[in-house]
Parts: sequence; C-alpha cells; structure tokens
Amino acid sequence: MSLELLILLIGVLLVLLAIFGGIKLNLKPAGNFFIVTLGVIGISLISYGGFTWGLLNQMGQMEYVSTGTKLEVEHPVQRVKVISPVENERVRCRVLTMGVYPEGHDKDIWVLLLPFDNMYYPQSDHTNTSFKRNGEWQVITRFGGSKDEDYDLIVFEADQAASDFFTATIEEWKSNLFYPGLTDEEIPESANEVDRITVSLKEDCRGVF
Repeated sequence: MSLELLILLIGVLLVLLAIFGGIKLNLKPAGNFFIVTLGVIGISLISYGGFTWGLLNQMGQMEYVSTGTKLEVEHPVQRVKVISPVENERVRCRVLTMGVYPEGHDKDIWVLLLPFDNMYYPQSDHTNTSFKRNGEWQVITRFGGSKDEDYDLIVFEADQAASDFFTATIEEWKSNLFYPGLTDEEIPESANEVDRITVSLKEDCRGVF
C-alpha cells in the first residue's frame, strides 16, 4: 500500500469517527471542539491523499508525452527493435518509446534507461510491461536528468520471472517515493538485451516527476 493511499484511508477513518462520535455522544463544548477538529483533520488528509495519489489513480491517464522521430519499418520484422526515438535524437522529459517485434514473439518487452550514473531504471506505464499489439510495442519513457545529458535507452526481452522482478521493483520504488536504480548485477539473467540507442535531453528534466 502506498503512503498516499494510507493517508487517504486514515482521513476517511477520522471523518467517520467524527461523524459517529458526534451522533452517539452527548459532549460538552470542549468535546464538540475535539470532534470538529478530528473531522477537519480527516477532511484535510482525504484532500491531500486523494490529490497526491493522483485523484484515485486517474491523473496518470492524462499524462502528456511527446513523440520523437520514427524510423521506417521494413517487413517482415526480424527482431525486436526501437523505431522511435532514433539514435542521437534530442528528446523531452516524457517520450513515447515505440518499437516492433517479429511474428510469434511471446516475451515481455521492457525499456530500461541508463544515465551517466550507470544505474538502470525500468520504464512502465499502467500495464508495467510495454504494450504489445499487431507487431508493435510502446511504453512511456520518463527522463529525470539535466539538459544535454546522454542516456542509453536499452530494450530487454524478459521471461515471466524477469518481468515480475521489474514490476515488483517499480512498485517498491513508487511506494517508497525513492528511485535508486538497479546495478548491472541486479538485472535478472533471464532479461536479454536486444537493442540499444543513445539519446540526449533537449530540456532540463530534474524534479519533473
């Protein structure tokens, strides 16, 4: 459970205590003041928790992303690869990374970012893994560095175990509001690199997320 959701639930509990406490108890003015204060605190926590949790997890659906240059695709597709953005492109803070995969491909596709600190950062949207359909895949990619900073954008094929690891990692980071990155040794052995490009930031993205 995330911290924001916990705050939201505590706020609801305090409001309920204030409502039912005010109904059931015949309190003196001092007691009434306590009940009102409890309710105000509860409503404040509900407002804060609901807002920071993304208005009940709906704000992410309105997230704005830009798209980069897109390569022409030669068919039939022979391997998993990135088609947007392209090598050495300058990108914005949120980019829709897109690619293709060959017919019959049955593994999950993950994009990991590797900035100058040499730590890996798995990327996901609401489906966690990249969305696959009709030979194409895509995932929202979020950068957090400084203008002109270089990033390796790396594509991995992952089996279920590796996919579960990346998903659990992202959920833990979001819950703790702390994104330390993964070392090379922490990348599961069953996650295989299949493509890599280098991009740079056209704007300052620190503190955006």
